[in-house]
Amino acid sequence: MKIKLKIILIAIISLASVSCSEKLDLVPITQKSAANFYSNEQEIETAVIGVYAQLQNNGLYGLDLIGVGEIPAEDSFEEIAANDGGRFGQLDDFSTNAGNDLVGDIWRESYEGIQRVNVVLNRIDDIEFEEATVKTARKGEMKFVRGLLYFNLVRLYGDVPIVLEETTNPSEYFGQERNQASDIYVQIESDLKEAIQFLPTSKSSGRPSKEAALALLGDVQMTQGKYSEAVNQLASVVNSGVYSLMSSTSLIFGKANEGNSEILFEVQYESGVNGNSEGESAASQFKPSGTTANAKGHNLPSTDFVNLFEANDSRKNDFVGLDATANPFFYSAKYEVSQTGPDDGSTNHIVIRYADVLLKYAEALNETGGADVAKYLNMVRNRAGLENTTATTQEELRKAITMERRLEFIGEGHRWFDLKRTGKAIETMNAWFSSNDINVTISAKNLFLPVPQSQIDTDPAIVQNPGY
Repeated sequence: MKIKLKIILIAIISLASVSCSEKLDLVPITQKSAANFYSNEQEIETAVIGVYAQLQNNGLYGLDLIGVGEIPAEDSFEEIAANDGGRFGQLDDFSTNAGNDLVGDIWRESYEGIQRVNVVLNRIDDIEFEEATVKTARKGEMKFVRGLLYFNLVRLYGDVPIVLEETTNPSEYFGQERNQASDIYVQIESDLKEAIQFLPTSKSSGRPSKEAALALLGDVQMTQGKYSEAVNQLASVVNSGVYSLMSSTSLIFGKANEGNSEILFEVQYESGVNGNSEGESAASQFKPSGTTANAKGHNLPSTDFVNLFEANDSRKNDFVGLDATANPFFYSAKYEVSQTGPDDGSTNHIVIRYADVLLKYAEALNETGGADVAKYLNMVRNRAGLENTTATTQEELRKAITMERRLEFIGEGHRWFDLKRTGKAIETMNAWFSSNDINVTISAKNLFLPVPQSQIDTDPAIVQNPGY
């Protein structure tokens, strides 16, 4: 049984029950109406699981959010631009239009997730829990997820509607204009600061801890150019002692390494269960066509990128694969193709990991003139088998951190957001297109996706992004 939410403007809930990975121990429930469903702790817990289940969807971390965070940048490409109707191919040459399914799916599934969060937050205060600390933690988890979803939305679309209450009558939201990005960031920070207060300082597979919320808040603040504030959040994570780098880059990804010391927050998947419906699609669709079932050649690392690795960098073999006997394109080795069928991978998607915290901490320190910038950069380099950086000046360190992030996070959906955060997206991509004799030039318009045409057609108060 599954919750199915249909969007008229933003989100309408029609509750049957919830689909999710068994890792979070969902207890099956009988069908009830939404109005009478949340009457005890068990039912609230089921609704919480439904929030995590939403993150699994292909429009979110099962596929699209990874691709949209990487394909527009220079390090990966689409093998066949027309695959899936240009769903990802349009990202590659910045021809994405408002009717692209990816544009609509990310928007819709994000707001469905926000609706699920709002349902829990709207009702949890009236429910008695056996342990008050569990109730507080669940509120923190929901605040974290809502902050994460709005962070993705504002980075991808710019201004978007803010919805903080459970939607019971969708007509109430007709005529609501998009809120300004600055107001959205205020709300994201508010959610994450509350999450920090509510969440425990303990590692729990599939659920965020206080440190995960601190790390996400640091990222949000850096994206706004608030580096001094971000230093404080990221320092708290580093100094907590809760997380650490794995000893080898070969031990980070894959089913055998789930829940390791480097993972602050991950979206869980499981193959071969519930009719093969709990797996992820990235493992198969991010492989070169013809190499495995349903391989689509999405988001393939370029040869030029792979050549950036130094000879002794362990990440070259651990993070990038090549099947020269089938289709001689590189692919991300961070996702394991399942034996149970296509689009049923069991590799959890890591949303926040400790290497990201260290490199963002180094970046924030460098931008604010702090000390020990190279120390945190070198922790990531040394783990990959590289010597300490030779960079010493602020600009040298800035370039070294940028390069390290490219090498460390290939295939995880970070590069495009990094370019946008550092203000280098237009400059970098126009130079790349020019050097490769590709007749594409981008401008400020291309920093955001178009608003889905379905939203504009539904309500004229939702206006399109400039230039689309």
